[in-house]
Amino acid sequence: MKKGHPVLTIFLFFLGWVFMYADRNILSPVMGDIGEQWGLTKTELGLMATVFFASYAAMQIPTGFLADRFGRVKVLVIGYILFGVATFLTGLATTFGMFLLMRALTGLGEGTYYGSQYGISSSITSERYRGLVSALINSGMAFGISLGFIGSSYITYTLDKGWQFTFYLFAVPTIIVAILIALFVEDGRAKESKVQAKEKEPLRKLFTKNHILVYILIFCSLYGFFGMLTWLPYYLQSSRGLEASETGIIASLVPWASIPGAIFFGYMSDRIQNKKALIVSLSIAGALCQFLIPYTNSYVWLLVGLIVYGLIGKLALDPILISYIASITPSTMYSKVYGFFNFSGMLSSIFAPYITGYFANRSGSMELGFYLSGGLLLIGALLFLLTGQQKSVYSVSNPVLK
Repeated sequence: MKKGHPVLTIFLFFLGWVFMYADRNILSPVMGDIGEQWGLTKTELGLMATVFFASYAAMQIPTGFLADRFGRVKVLVIGYILFGVATFLTGLATTFGMFLLMRALTGLGEGTYYGSQYGISSSITSERYRGLVSALINSGMAFGISLGFIGSSYITYTLDKGWQFTFYLFAVPTIIVAILIALFVEDGRAKESKVQAKEKEPLRKLFTKNHILVYILIFCSLYGFFGMLTWLPYYLQSSRGLEASETGIIASLVPWASIPGAIFFGYMSDRIQNKKALIVSLSIAGALCQFLIPYTNSYVWLLVGLIVYGLIGKLALDPILISYIASITPSTMYSKVYGFFNFSGMLSSIFAPYITGYFANRSGSMELGFYLSGGLLLIGALLFLLTGQQKSVYSVSNPVLK
């Protein structure tokens, strides 16, 4: 395939998410071991994820402006290489302070990906297929979560290689993916008209009422999602009594179930003019699942809650919101709007791991963190009901995927 081919671009962006989410979830199954090695409290364990997500979130808005000005591919690739190098160096950390520094650098590197990637993919895709394409790319997140959970558990506990080895192993293909994107992906701005590219759109177009309500909803959605990803394996070990080697497989039920869910709902959203009802319904259903998981004492219902959350939760909701926000935003501002969009969501990820750990320390139970996540998602869904009529007034000039 030639450089810039849409199928190859989608596949490479899919791989990009695979290793982004694999890296994030290497940590979850081995938090207990790391805590024992450095004598950490649950609050300090939560801080490991918080430091990563704080630096990741801090990059979202600057990346959007840099990518739209200097080139989306260039900004993405530089950051992705930094992410790969920092992942390797994380395994070399000999103190907790050094470990936190490497996680912060990893977050800075990964922080260039979201706005740049969705700026490119939205620019080459017409509204007719945007939800489906976003879902296909997003499914890399599911593969990455599972790869991180299972790979970390298997390498650390079954192969007895130590928690550091997984970081070394995953760093190599991460850097290879960055090189492939540099070689085979074209900047989506090349597909926009010369007139559009020169237009100076006012920043207020990214802060309409509909935009702000989307930002609030993605904050609420990601709070529960990242709180669960960070703590679910540890919760299954400490509160449900499962073996550490099993938790990676069980926690992977969420991402595996999300693949058919995201593709189905992404496909459906492309055929629905007004996406509000679908977005609100998925948000409420996801909140109910987050209530069920800690509430039930039944192992079967626990699995049901995890699987259904995977089908209709954050990973299913994301492609619809990505498509929705593209339809209300000028295409020349895609990287910026996705920067603000992801920044809003990732703000929650800064707080969720730490707050969940804090409440677990104070109460001796981790269930409260799940209930808080479900409550926030319900609030986000109710506020989204206040959005005005969706008007798809912005179109992509000469999309590749028509």
